[in-house]
Amino acid sequence: MKITKMAGGLLFPEGPVALPNGDVLVVEIHRGTLTRVRQDGTTSVVAEVGGGPNGAALGPDGRVYIANCGGLRRFEVGGFVFAGGIPDDYTTGSIQAVDLTDGSVETLYTEADGAPLRGPNDLVLDAHGGIYFTDYGKSDGVTGDKGRLFYAKADGSSIKMIAGGMEGPNGIGLSPDGDRLYVSETYTARVWWWDVTGPGEIKGGRSLGGSGNGNFLYTAADYTNFDSLGVDAHGNVNVASMIHAGISVVSPSGKLVDFVGIDVDDDPGITNICWGGKDMRTAYVTASSTGQLLKIDWPRPGLKLNYAD
Repeated sequence: MKITKMAGGLLFPEGPVALPNGDVLVVEIHRGTLTRVRQDGTTSVVAEVGGGPNGAALGPDGRVYIANCGGLRRFEVGGFVFAGGIPDDYTTGSIQAVDLTDGSVETLYTEADGAPLRGPNDLVLDAHGGIYFTDYGKSDGVTGDKGRLFYAKADGSSIKMIAGGMEGPNGIGLSPDGDRLYVSETYTARVWWWDVTGPGEIKGGRSLGGSGNGNFLYTAADYTNFDSLGVDAHGNVNVASMIHAGISVVSPSGKLVDFVGIDVDDDPGITNICWGGKDMRTAYVTASSTGQLLKIDWPRPGLKLNYAD
């Protein structure tokens, strides 16, 4: 596969969003911005969102919705940049919406049922104008939160927790017909799924002790950390991974279809994937630990997300 370095110099990019004109939006966790990457590789700040923007997606009103974890500490291992822990200026996590026409930022949610959002990580919007999102939680290195899943309306009118007790829920996605919700956990390197029985209603319970009462789908065979995920047009779950850098392509039945190793400047931090282009065969992948956005000719078409136009 042809891999092109589309942009560099980004401060821990995640949450790529392919736009119809060929530009790509990313969030920069260590910069606190939503950033536009043009086709020629030049970048510009769309909005200063603060905290730690972690995931992004287009919504029904044309705005970009952001899962903001409230910030993460920057640290290096072997010369590579990572993100974790609780920064000194942390206040709360949030769900935000950015108007692409003027860069204005609206904070929609900072709590649910009186409990604060701790570390929203990634999000996906359904066909009903609702947002499913993961809350990874926060850890000081000694104690840490259990992860949660939420469902919220994009118009800011309601939010509710739909699962709890998880171990670092990170990536989240919907199946092509919207009847399954998938979530990846980072340190367990596991993928879980639930039946979607209605907007914001999920049902698991097929796996004894499943995280968040989810159904087990897949786990990595070797030591790795799962990050975000994207679902392709065939319904496969494409999970980005750190340490064993690349993308695991997992079928809806839990079989490993492919592992696409991505070795760019030895970056161990492959964190996100999305697709664009006329045939949805152009993958955009974040190599976060070296601050790069990659453009890859992908063997299978990606799923066109709700509101992608």
